[in-house]
Amino acid sequence: IGIGGWALALHITGNIHEIEPGTFYRSAQLSGPATDQGIKQYGIRTIINLRGTHPGTDWYDAETAVAAHDGVQHIDVAMSANKEPPPQTVGRLLEAFRDAPKPMLVHCQAGADRSGFASALFELEVAKRPVHDAKEQLSFFYGHFPWLTSKTGAMDIAFSRVADAYSKGASSQ
Repeated sequence: IGIGGWALALHITGNIHEIEPGTFYRSAQLSGPATDQGIKQYGIRTIINLRGTHPGTDWYDAETAVAAHDGVQHIDVAMSANKEPPPQTVGRLLEAFRDAPKPMLVHCQAGADRSGFASALFELEVAKRPVHDAKEQLSFFYGHFPWLTSKTGAMDIAFSRVADAYSKGASSQ
């Protein structure tokens, strides 16, 4: 019951979390009004959508309309929670983290797996947090559940590869 309650609470709240105060936030897919509220509450200047470009869908059209209305940069980076992202995708994320206006909000559908990977990457390579601390972004606290039949362990594997390269002195790019 406790686990189900936690998952429901994450869903209801939009799974929004401040990762680096005033700089980096993560969430699930928010409604248009919730996106607008988050932009205003946290001063968001960039939204990084990890679901990819989907014009003509309600969620995407609402998000891009709110971003345009509020003068927020909107960046689409297509990722699957079930497959390791290719190096080009990791490089694109790092470029956005480095160059896009901050504060930024990164999101996927549930705010757990792809957002967890992106947040761990930000923590490791931008905020310069230790690997162990950065990896906490891929935890059940945020709804990440890579066990049993889930294929979202691909995000853990991808982060481990990035962390290994990072620890050897090479950036992921």
